[in-house]
Amino acid sequence: MKNDQMLTRRGALFAAAAALGAAGAAGTAGALLSGSGSPARPAAAAAPAAGPPARSALGPSAYRLRPLAGAGPGEPGPGPARVRHEPVMRVSGRGRSMLLTFDDGPDPRYTPQILDTLARYDVRATFFVCGEMADWNRNLLVRMADEGHVVGNHTWSHPLLTRLGRGRIRSEIERTSDLVEGTCGERPLWFRAPYGAWNRAAFQLGAECGMEPLAWTVDSLDWTTPGTGTVVDNVESGAAPGVIVLSHDAGGNRSQTVRALRTYLPRLLDDGYHLTVPRRAYL
Repeated sequence: MKNDQMLTRRGALFAAAAALGAAGAAGTAGALLSGSGSPARPAAAAAPAAGPPARSALGPSAYRLRPLAGAGPGEPGPGPARVRHEPVMRVSGRGRSMLLTFDDGPDPRYTPQILDTLARYDVRATFFVCGEMADWNRNLLVRMADEGHVVGNHTWSHPLLTRLGRGRIRSEIERTSDLVEGTCGERPLWFRAPYGAWNRAAFQLGAECGMEPLAWTVDSLDWTTPGTGTVVDNVESGAAPGVIVLSHDAGGNRSQTVRALRTYLPRLLDDGYHLTVPRRAYL
């Protein structure tokens, strides 16, 4: 497995990505309708469910997305996805809908445990996979799709896209989409730039490949391995309708992520949250 080598390479890029991202503007590119996962507990109705008031979202963190937007609005691109100049950072849906997302996998040490927990509570999530990890673990891609999760594109080798030319960016995106399609039967509809570092080329090429750019609202900070309790606190304090939570199932030791999910997932369901997956309203 190349997982440990990937961690070493990525660690050096986090600081650079955060500095680049801080120069961009944060915001939403518009809310898209959420799909209907099937929570094991009573789901929220069309109107917000009764229960504890929604918690406010977390404040900015070094790893939270600050999109590097190109100048001016994007032009319509081929296929169903239009070129955006900001990624989607929140979703809309019934009641207290939220999205759980996991990046960098699949990793056979942690992804199966995450899938097991999601299955226990009948919750769907979104997995942004790296092609070089997925190529080694195609059985996990199949399991994700079979269990109703969304498989998104997180490039092939997790590079900082803002340092690459258009040809290399296209190759990183297309190779992963080809692999997902060849394994699961469908091409990804969602794309997430590594490190949350976007530029005009990333938006354009993602749209040309038929994908919408999906970012996040709340960073669990699991990539810093701060302790299981801290990861739980970050997710629970950031929970609110429309929130997209960022976590990781690969790229390092993700045992804290696995344990944290087992703790906060039933609590979110008890609080009336509907954990679901993104849907493109116009499809």
